Amino acid sequence: MAFFRVDSYLAKLTEDILKKTWETFPTLGKNQIALTVIVDDDQTSPSGYSWRGEEKIYPASVVKLFYLVATYQWLEEGKIKPSSELNRAIRDMIVDSSNDATSLVVDTLTNTTSGPELPPEEFEKWCRQRNTINDYFHSFPWEEFSCINVNQKTWCDGPYGRERMFVGENYQNRNMLTTNAVARLFHGLMNNLIVSPAACEKMRELLKRDASKKKLEVGQEENQINGFIGEAMPDNAQIWSKAGWTSTVRHDAAYVVTPNNPPFLLVIFTEGRENSGNRRIIPYIASLFVQSFGK
Repeated sequence: MAFFRVDSYLAKLTEDILKKTWETFPTLGKNQIALTVIVDDDQTSPSGYSWRGEEKIYPASVVKLFYLVATYQWLEEGKIKPSSELNRAIRDMIVDSSNDATSLVVDTLTNTTSGPELPPEEFEKWCRQRNTINDYFHSFPWEEFSCINVNQKTWCDGPYGRERMFVGENYQNRNMLTTNAVARLFHGLMNNLIVSPAACEKMRELLKRDASKKKLEVGQEENQINGFIGEAMPDNAQIWSKAGWTSTVRHDAAYVVTPNNPPFLLVIFTEGRENSGNRRIIPYIASLFVQSFGK
């Protein structure tokens, strides 16, 4: 059972929006999108609806949300020590979506490092350590986290050595998330339901975006607004978000506050090489939601 109350209005709205989306973007198959929408009208049981919200999908950089939460939990418990380099890596992982920064964060959380292949006994120990991030999230009493996998680093070119061994011959151990799991984590973060209120405040500060930056600067590949949910929001909207993209997926998760509307959370995952480079799909879907909420 999902953490949100299935709302009949949101259900019809979402299905109508998806129908319009498939008509407008015929390359997007019905099995190439997953979506969860939450209207944050109740801290413990908000209104919501999802389409394929329990489908496990490669999350790209959206997984960095989970590494962010784990880092602040480890810091609060004293499992890791704060440092200027860790702070810099946390900031770059979320604000700029740096994969190099994420590598340091994952190494710090798990006391592992990338490198050449390891002998079987050493590799088994290394795998157990890397899985401590999974262990943490699987320990939550939230069913949305029961099937997720968040034990892999994010890459530009791909894993090598022990990292390639760990992800599996057919990449069967790659990171996997659902839009419902991302929505649950984001909702908890925005409502001080995870780690601690002080930690949530620090995480929100890192996730805050400028909705007015709808155009990419010269030489800029992404800014997590253009081509994502934020592009469809008014310039005066407050947005906290984390996007993810590769050559085969394009995702975004955003918590949005706009004037005269209740806060809402939207998580959109799209798949397919023919769709990942399309910068119009996610803003189109988001625009239909915000227009409907405005009415």
